[in-house]
Amino acid sequence: MTINLKDLTPGCTVLIASFDDFPAHRFLVDEIFSDLVTGTALTGPFAGEYGEPDIELITAVITPGTPRDS
Repeated sequence: MTINLKDLTPGCTVLIASFDDFPAHRFLVDEIFSDLVTGTALTGPFAGEYGEPDIELITAVITPGTPRDS
């Protein structure tokens, strides 16, 4: 799924697609680069950990008040 990059801003929360053995999870964006974002996992097995997921793994920009994912 392609997201609208204008909706991707520092401080936003995004949904990262599942990959390998890791489930989809929420991620707080710190910085945005042409091919990846940096920030912190909010849910899932890496909750609280720094990460640099590829932009292609972002499936949605989550607006405040959206119900929590599994």
